[in-house]
Amino acid sequence: MGNLHPQLLRRLHAAVGDAGLVVDSAAKTPYESDWLGKWSGRSSIVVRPADTAQTAAVMCICHETHTPVVTQGGNTGMSGGATPDASGAQVVLSMVRMNAIRAVDPLNNTLTCEAGALLAHVQAAAQEVDRFFPLSLGSEGSCTIGGNLATNAGGIAVLRYGNARALCLGLEVVLPDGRVWHGLRALRKDNTGYDLRDLFIGSEGTLGVITAAVLKLSPRPVARATAWVGARDIQALVGLLAQLQARCGERLVAFEMISAPSLALILEHVSEVRAPLAGGHAFHALIELADTQGEGLAALLETSLEQALAEGSVQDAVLSASGAQTQALWQIREGISQAQLRAGKAIKHDIALPISAIADFVQAADAALRAQQPAVRIINFGHLGDGNLHYNVLLPLDTPAESLAQATAQCNRIVHDLVAAANGSISAEHGVGQLRRDEMRHYKSPVEFDLMMRIKQSLDPNQIMNPGKLV
Repeated sequence: MGNLHPQLLRRLHAAVGDAGLVVDSAAKTPYESDWLGKWSGRSSIVVRPADTAQTAAVMCICHETHTPVVTQGGNTGMSGGATPDASGAQVVLSMVRMNAIRAVDPLNNTLTCEAGALLAHVQAAAQEVDRFFPLSLGSEGSCTIGGNLATNAGGIAVLRYGNARALCLGLEVVLPDGRVWHGLRALRKDNTGYDLRDLFIGSEGTLGVITAAVLKLSPRPVARATAWVGARDIQALVGLLAQLQARCGERLVAFEMISAPSLALILEHVSEVRAPLAGGHAFHALIELADTQGEGLAALLETSLEQALAEGSVQDAVLSASGAQTQALWQIREGISQAQLRAGKAIKHDIALPISAIADFVQAADAALRAQQPAVRIINFGHLGDGNLHYNVLLPLDTPAESLAQATAQCNRIVHDLVAAANGSISAEHGVGQLRRDEMRHYKSPVEFDLMMRIKQSLDPNQIMNPGKLV
């Protein structure tokens, strides 16, 4: 049981009962490591509250005893934000038992659910009333709404619908001292003071525990049109994006970019995928339109791409002719994380840039990295439509830990300095966690960081919420 005092264990047991505690070492193991295998630690105990009242009781106890707490959802994060440290003193607060869909209001286009609800279950609940919850991630079958909100998750549909912050109207939050903020308001307008909701979204469990949320639903699309294009350079894709936005408007849902080395990596390491186009193209894009009206959508995409081909914006294109073909195209895009895990050790950069600055950034970053190491493997892909690149550097699987750490520091400085020069962000959708914590301190202004620390100190004076992460 790590460093947990017997009296504290008794108090936690009284708060959540037998079903709410995990004390066996083997049973705790899944909560103590992240799915990437990059971060691991030890927890004194795993507490799994069944409702908001139990969560509040747990936080009150931990606040009084200065016991550090790491809140965890589906444990699918990319930045080590939900993993305990090696001290054995931290309590993992798992929200997986709080997974109810509390209410669905199709007239108001809202859904209220608990933090442990799986994203896929929320999507299904919306579909049951002919509505659509647009947040879509590769981990949607295992990630939770609480984790999505705590990290302000993005995904493939941000271009049209926005990230998790834009899809949330209200929150219920247990504060570090056990008080509950009942902010489950299903309102699109509420100008009654500071926006506390946005304070907790993206805070990565450092300010409080999100226990429930009111989510925004949209009319369910009934038609989709999907295409894959090849282009000579990334600037051509940026131009194509602008053309499609002008011609298609809000029907443009996704515009995903994949560089040639990224596609080659997927084809090498992911089974049952094949190249959509013949010939070599430096950059590729997966494009999707969606609409609540089915008529003419495929024709609109086809004529738009025909114009782009005639103007030379793209070199080749193929339109999906069936649901199976669409699924196959998306399988390519979704295979990139798996391919990187199999191929080597990735130095990951989850960056956001003004779309107008992307081409210059890629040219400068490619040149700077290759000047340092000519044979470097750059795996560049991402959500071009909203300016979010996953600009990664892939090292061999057998790279020693010391060499990996040295290369990571060197690559981070090159990439992040260029991002900062373009007034971008070093964390777009994966969160800061422990992966980018020190990097963030390097790039935040003193005023900005001071304001963050003042907020943290005000809400969490005992510094128990997810220590060592974000701030």
